[in-house]
Amino acid sequence: MADNARARKLADRIQVVVAETLDRRIKDPRLGFVTITDARVTGDLREATVFYTVYGDEEERAASAAALESAKGILRSEVGKQTGVRFTPTLTFVPDALPDNARTIEDLLDKARAKDAEVRQVSTGKTYAGEADPYRKPGDEDDAEADDEDGAGA
Repeated sequence: MADNARARKLADRIQVVVAETLDRRIKDPRLGFVTITDARVTGDLREATVFYTVYGDEEERAASAAALESAKGILRSEVGKQTGVRFTPTLTFVPDALPDNARTIEDLLDKARAKDAEVRQVSTGKTYAGEADPYRKPGDEDDAEADDEDGAGA
């Protein structure tokens, strides 16, 4: 069982090797504008998961996924050559959900900004329903007792 630091170092190296190999050696026309965002290796260093994003529409994403699957053997052999580990990990390519999550967060922030603008527009020129400062202060108790003695309080 390898320690986590070694697995992390190997994952970082796999990310760099895969990105460089895709850039220099893989000439598949289906491979679009692919960015390798992360790589993770299991604790036993047998399996590596490579996360990627593709700039483009759904059709380009599917074509790039097929190109990555077909280039898996070349990529794995290059990882084995450049890392020098006894057993080269098997590679699994997974589309990264980060862009979709970022888009969802941006949509939610836009809705919140619109709602804030609506509330700001409705509240302009309005006043508070009660007093400006509804909290009692230490001097207010003396005034309340004086009002009670005069009979004006209740």
